[in-house]
Amino acid sequence: MRKAFFLLGGAALAASSIIYAQAPGRVLPPRYVQESQQEHPKLVDEFGGAETGPRASYVDSVGRRVASYSGVAPNAYRFTVLNSAVENAFATPGGYVYITRQLMALMDDESQLAFALGHEVGHVAANHQQARENYAQRSSVMGVLGAILGSVIGGGFGNAVAQMATTRSQMATLSFSRDQEYQADTLGLRYLVNAGYDPAGAAGVLAAITRATALEARVQGQDSRQTPEWASTHPLSENRVQRASVEARQTGRIGTGQKNRDLFLNQLEGVFVDDDPAQGIIDGRTFTHPDLRIYFAVPQGYLMQNGTTEVSISGSAGKAQFSGGRYNGSLENYIGQLLQALGGGQVRMSVPPARRTSVNGIPAAYTTAQAYTRSGTVDVSVFAYQWSPNTVYHFVMITRGGTGFAQFVPMVESIRRLGPNEAAQIRPRVIHVETVKPGDTVQALASRMAYRTFQLDRFLSLNNLAANSRLVPGQKVKLVVYGSRRA
Repeated sequence: MRKAFFLLGGAALAASSIIYAQAPGRVLPPRYVQESQQEHPKLVDEFGGAETGPRASYVDSVGRRVASYSGVAPNAYRFTVLNSAVENAFATPGGYVYITRQLMALMDDESQLAFALGHEVGHVAANHQQARENYAQRSSVMGVLGAILGSVIGGGFGNAVAQMATTRSQMATLSFSRDQEYQADTLGLRYLVNAGYDPAGAAGVLAAITRATALEARVQGQDSRQTPEWASTHPLSENRVQRASVEARQTGRIGTGQKNRDLFLNQLEGVFVDDDPAQGIIDGRTFTHPDLRIYFAVPQGYLMQNGTTEVSISGSAGKAQFSGGRYNGSLENYIGQLLQALGGGQVRMSVPPARRTSVNGIPAAYTTAQAYTRSGTVDVSVFAYQWSPNTVYHFVMITRGGTGFAQFVPMVESIRRLGPNEAAQIRPRVIHVETVKPGDTVQALASRMAYRTFQLDRFLSLNNLAANSRLVPGQKVKLVVYGSRRA
């Protein structure tokens, strides 16, 4: 995809852009609209699909409410909730605005949702894409491996492979300067106030993201989950929180606008948190997929990143990716074709014949190829499993030359089929809105969080509470509990 604006993004905007953004009823450039329409299905597919039903309609109504004050015709915008486990919101120049369910889960009321959407509307209305365009490639099988190789050995083979990423759509991002982010915040706050919301919602959602980011940095090594690169390219600055607080106070309307907290929390009830079982679940060092009946575990100290069609694994000794799908032919041919695609005919590779084996009763084959680059030799190992007559899954592992995949042996040998009962027990984490009862404490409610670690920290961050906070009967708080699979 060619262009996208990120809420967490960090390029200078001419003063005239703000004036231009306020032109009444302005239409968006037809070229950008057409590009956004064409790329929308691909983008939705990249990020796990789109929400439908009452929650999607609710977000659309809030988005259109703030967008009506942007100077652009409100019907120029389209708002979509993405089924993604990453906290983010972004927009394309053609007026398509996206927000992830994971970001919504961090929010406390409708004014915070309105600001997040208004910030993205501000990027579109202010024509920020005219100031700076910095294209970046979205992860793909070969794109990820290019990045893997680049991080292991530098240029050479890594760059050659990265250039061959053609199996999935490319995603382009705009790298925003501090001024553009501030200006989008200012516009979002302006829309927020004009739409009748409490301006405190601006700093509220920015602070929630800051808390979640800090907690994620502490938790990451414990649950082996890695934040996708596209979500952390432009970290949120705490200065934005402070600046939003100052601007909100300057409006003189803090506490006077709408929050619609109960309405928002009703819409939040049951929202998936973290992974959707339909895409597989990362839990500690294990990955399980109830529909595909797959289980494997990564070595201690390795991190996983779950995508819609692959799982990426990274650690000190190398990186890997798990993927696969339907295939007719032998495992040996499958491995050969995969390595050929990775090399792309531009890199000299030595590929020994694949060896046959069996892992937990599953027929498998593997080999380690040597790729010769200007920076030295790199080992590219493939371990493939015949899951069914027409389905093959595989790990591709990238390590320094001469090391093979020794560090990944426990991982490739851990893969097995899940039994029906095991698969049935895999449930999603969801938001549950709890009404505080007499005697409830922060510690007692935190103990119900559906996590094995950092229960209290997660509960406090999610609800903007302190460990010594006193709860009041009737107060509503958010819990993350185990829910049911979608039908």
